[in-house]
Amino acid sequence: MTAVLRAGLVGMGMMGRNHARVLASLDGVELVGIADPQPAPNPAAAAPVVAGVEELIALGVDYCVVAAPTAAHEPVGAVLAEAGVHALIEKPLAPDSQAARRLVKVFAERGLIGAVGHIERFNPALQEMRRRLDAGELGEVFQVVTRRQGPFPTRIADVGVVMDLATHDIDLTTWVTRRGYESVAAHTAHRSGREHEDLVAVVGALAGGAVASHLVNWLSPMKERVTVVTGERGCFVADTLTADLTYYANSSVPTEWEALHNFRGVTQGDIVRYAIAKPEPLRTEHEAFRDAVRGLDAPIVTFEEGVRTVHTAEAVLRSSISGQRIAVD
Repeated sequence: MTAVLRAGLVGMGMMGRNHARVLASLDGVELVGIADPQPAPNPAAAAPVVAGVEELIALGVDYCVVAAPTAAHEPVGAVLAEAGVHALIEKPLAPDSQAARRLVKVFAERGLIGAVGHIERFNPALQEMRRRLDAGELGEVFQVVTRRQGPFPTRIADVGVVMDLATHDIDLTTWVTRRGYESVAAHTAHRSGREHEDLVAVVGALAGGAVASHLVNWLSPMKERVTVVTGERGCFVADTLTADLTYYANSSVPTEWEALHNFRGVTQGDIVRYAIAKPEPLRTEHEAFRDAVRGLDAPIVTFEEGVRTVHTAEAVLRSSISGQRIAVD
């Protein structure tokens, strides 16, 4: 029988509370403690709450989920690594790529499992999209378009919309297409009176010639999470709020209408919304990390992949400042 893993949690903000809910009910895992220096009053806390990471480690944990502010990811991760504790760290992995690389190094030196909480990879719609792209159902991929917008999250204070939200789109784009970014060009705006940007529009060139574009903001009263991948046979549209995936096929039916017959593009064909299972992405993410800690082959987002995403996000920010297209190494 597999031994029960003892898990800890750092951070009891909005995302931290969701992590606590899942950890408290995850098969093969016992949530033994939560660290937060200023926890909100919560008589129904899923585990004892302590003030610091060292106290959490002293409870005896096999792995820890880090849902603290981005600036704390590296110092908290370093303490966990020193104690031999595996870690799932919320995205972005770190506030800059240098800090992210240091986390890769310290975890690798100790043979520890490190993963990044890029939860969109575990969304059923995107998982189904990737499976169908891998099967060649769309043919050659031409373009990836994402829209991620909604109201300002007051919990975010230390980073702007690029590191907080656009890293979702950067990661999911490279993941579903299996193509990295070669360059990015971006514009940002500051409309909420904060030092950090709250709107970004990005155009990226992907390896192989595909084009990506991302519209991301937290200025809209309308919440939207959409990914559109267009290829030679049509397009996939994933709504990650509802976990729906829809396929719009290019028509293969000849037309006799002269105005359309002379157009050398495509016409609308069949529209299919796939019926797919919809497990909670956060639970699927936790199950994958639990299995990785057990030594199983599990689809976690590695620290190395987290570094790549932070590095690309930094290029987006540099482009917005310089007004130039920036190459992504």
